[in-house]
Amino acid sequence: MEDKITNAAFLESLKRNNEKIRDDRASAIAEDAQLMYRRETEDLALSLKRLKREQENMLDMSPTDANSLVLASDFDAKDYVAKDLEMSVKIRNLEIKLELAKKRYAYLFGGQINEL
Repeated sequence: MEDKITNAAFLESLKRNNEKIRDDRASAIAEDAQLMYRRETEDLALSLKRLKREQENMLDMSPTDANSLVLASDFDAKDYVAKDLEMSVKIRNLEIKLELAKKRYAYLFGGQINEL
């Protein structure tokens, strides 16, 4: 029975020194932080892509099919401009946030995140 105990994972874990324990904890924390940072940055890139697509779709003035057009009397230019400008500001803010997130990721973790 003593032979089994000398090679057991639990006993080895108890015998680890403080430096090894700190290394293991640091590795776990860094891995979690890196993964979450990567996911957050990828989510920002995806949100940006969707918002740009939505803004482009606002240019489609055919509500039902390719042959129909919005009537001039039904088009609210003021509303269109307000929504377009609002989306432009959101896009710009996301671009800034994404750029900062990528730079911070490179600084913190020594790697780069590729665009989606």
